[in-house]
Amino acid sequence: MIEVINAIFEQRPETRIGVRTAAPRWLFDASVKGRIAYSHLEADTGVVQLDSLTLDEADSVRRASAFHADMVSRAASETRTLREMDAGLVVGDIPPLASSVGAAAGIPTVAIGNFTWDWIYADYPRTRLAPNLLPAVRQAYAKTYMGLRLPMWGGFQHIGNIRDIPFIARHAKKTPKEVCKALKIPATKPIVLLSFGGYGLPSLDTEALGKSKKYTFVTTANVPLGRRRELDERKGNFITLDEQAIYDAGIRYEDLVATAEAVVSKPGYGIISECIANDTALLHTPRGHFPEYDVLLREMPKFLRQASIDHETLFSGKIDAQLDKLLAQPKIKKKPETNGAQVAAEILLHTLDNPPKRARRPKKK
Repeated sequence: MIEVINAIFEQRPETRIGVRTAAPRWLFDASVKGRIAYSHLEADTGVVQLDSLTLDEADSVRRASAFHADMVSRAASETRTLREMDAGLVVGDIPPLASSVGAAAGIPTVAIGNFTWDWIYADYPRTRLAPNLLPAVRQAYAKTYMGLRLPMWGGFQHIGNIRDIPFIARHAKKTPKEVCKALKIPATKPIVLLSFGGYGLPSLDTEALGKSKKYTFVTTANVPLGRRRELDERKGNFITLDEQAIYDAGIRYEDLVATAEAVVSKPGYGIISECIANDTALLHTPRGHFPEYDVLLREMPKFLRQASIDHETLFSGKIDAQLDKLLAQPKIKKKPETNGAQVAAEILLHTLDNPPKRARRPKKK
């Protein structure tokens, strides 16, 4: 969404944008190229992760059911917020709450994503214990004015007015040489980025990775607030970089992706799109029961060099052979379009200027 926000500012710098999210403010402060009004909001519950590769289906359904059971009061509260902001358009990725709020406020809502949450939850047997969850999510999605559907998609049966757009991806602005110099990463061996989000991967044998004679492994971590921020921690050929310190150094995560010959990660839309945009190979491992996974496995070979690795081999840290085979693959001949942020920005601004009649903003008294 930050890419879409920046694309909007590039096309129309004077646009007023308010962000309601549970994502950390520092990331917006470091990445948004314009002025936004940031405020914290839990917009949905997603899935409950026990770690980067394991999720709790039962707790995911329980939390989602409790959250969406209170949709009416949540929407009423958010409606007041939108009217105070004098909002003309609601954009969501892709919480049902956004569509409910937009409809209640008489403001068109545009949903952007590659899957919908009813599609995810419907695949969990535990959903039968929460009979009101799927109807609540689908009723909310049905109020959406437009859906901007990204590649590798699933769901969307309950959102009308669908428009397919290209990949939204973050593109590197720094060269690998600039990144290595700024972060003091040795460039004598091919660099491999381990990308497992805020949960990390505690089962990974980092000592074995550090002993690799072929590759330099890099990962990132968030240092808790209140602790002195160290730029890095190095164990042989295994380097841990503090994510906020990276941004402070003028480097972005997508710059790290472009610097790496390969990324090792669970497959998700964000990291796949960044690997595509920056011509980086992807070594991926199963991510637990998440319906999007099967779609990604089917679609990935069309767009980038990729290969899978089982958990046992990954955790052992002895993955040089798998990386060798991955990097020996020929590059994809025809790279897909990755300008989805610009396309989305054009559509959003046009919708803001030409709102549907049924969603005209109420006049201020």
